[in-house]
Amino acid sequence: METLAEKIINFNRNLVFLSDLPNGIKIMNPFVSNPNAFRVSSMFYQKYYNDNKKRKLILGINPGRHGAGITGVPFTDTKRLMENCGLEIKNLKSYEVSSVFVYDMIDAYGGVEKFYENFYINSPSPLGYTITKNNKDINYNYYDSSKLLKSVEPFIMDSILKHAQILELEHGKNVCFCLGTGKNYKHLQIFNEKLNGLFKQIIPLEHPRYIMQYKSKNKNFYIDKYIKVFQIN
Repeated sequence: METLAEKIINFNRNLVFLSDLPNGIKIMNPFVSNPNAFRVSSMFYQKYYNDNKKRKLILGINPGRHGAGITGVPFTDTKRLMENCGLEIKNLKSYEVSSVFVYDMIDAYGGVEKFYENFYINSPSPLGYTITKNNKDINYNYYDSSKLLKSVEPFIMDSILKHAQILELEHGKNVCFCLGTGKNYKHLQIFNEKLNGLFKQIIPLEHPRYIMQYKSKNKNFYIDKYIKVFQIN
């Protein structure tokens, strides 16, 4: 019987986007662009998911350039990967503000072992997107243009189904935690309807980047909110 780690690693290994993207938008696949990301992220999943225990699903938006776009682990930059998880991608260093909040929350929850024993984090789009402005690549969300959304929707729908299959979630009987109370939450609800109610409920939480960018003085309030919502549901 495959462990959860093996299922996730196989999912990452076979991630491919075959549709055409709108002009000016590029795909970001850390497992292709940096072989070390696949190797180290696989070590991460072998370390924390080498079992068949039930876990709850948390969905972000899509990988960012300094987080999962480099490490292959959602909401984890190289600093948190090393300091909190004891894993290193040599010759690469990144800092992602969302990762700061997530790992502060994980510490408050009880640490990485306890948290990852209970939760699996990924994204509706497990691959990221970038556009170039002023000769610099910047992050782009799957919903930032209607053309991109139309192009990636089949890929997203398939990925959400695969997340549920990896976790062996029963159709219509589980909650999904959504990181983002605006557009991501709106679109996840639409995807869920098109998937015939795959999740019985989607529970929105403020996105870590929003918290750190606009509500950093109240970070502990949001950490407490996350933990309370996770414990109730």
